[in-house]
Amino acid sequence: MTDLFQEPEDATPLEPHEREGLLQTWITHRRDLNEAEQENIVEGAAWSRGRRRVSLERMLSEDFMRTLHKRMFGEVWEWAGTFRMTERNIGVQAYRIGVELVSLLSDVRYWVEHEAFPSDEIAVRFHHRLVAIHPFPNGNGRHARLAADLLIECLGGERFSWGGGTLANVGELRTRYVVALRAADNHDIAPLLEFART
Repeated sequence: MTDLFQEPEDATPLEPHEREGLLQTWITHRRDLNEAEQENIVEGAAWSRGRRRVSLERMLSEDFMRTLHKRMFGEVWEWAGTFRMTERNIGVQAYRIGVELVSLLSDVRYWVEHEAFPSDEIAVRFHHRLVAIHPFPNGNGRHARLAADLLIECLGGERFSWGGGTLANVGELRTRYVVALRAADNHDIAPLLEFART
């Protein structure tokens, strides 16, 4: 048995049928999976920035959210870009994902149009709610961070540092991120705002 599907304690576990969606047969250990996903994420980020800058209206669409996830994970996972069909240890009930995502995207458009919050806060609130919805079987935090970076860039700001390191592995940085997310769950967005810019 390998450590391939051993995940950090606070990570979203994959269901057995989702594990079968692994496209790369050479991946046998967790470090291989992390490496393959990271390479795919880099390609997805390049795609998202490679063309003309995406419009705010296009970015704030369900289609773009799905396509971004597919571009980030589609070379590793068969289900990339597809909403999860099962319940998780985090996130809304699977049948509510579409409705909750449309509501979030509508809220973000309103926040931007009415300058309800400063730009950084709009993007961080977007990130937090996207993670809370947890639309995909896996990769939700990474997807939400890239989506928030794209949003802040659309709003004329600089992309976030997200603690200045990688959050893929267990460690102090990931712990700080999860603590900040939990504070936001309790309506205190300040720690996540601070984390995003450190």
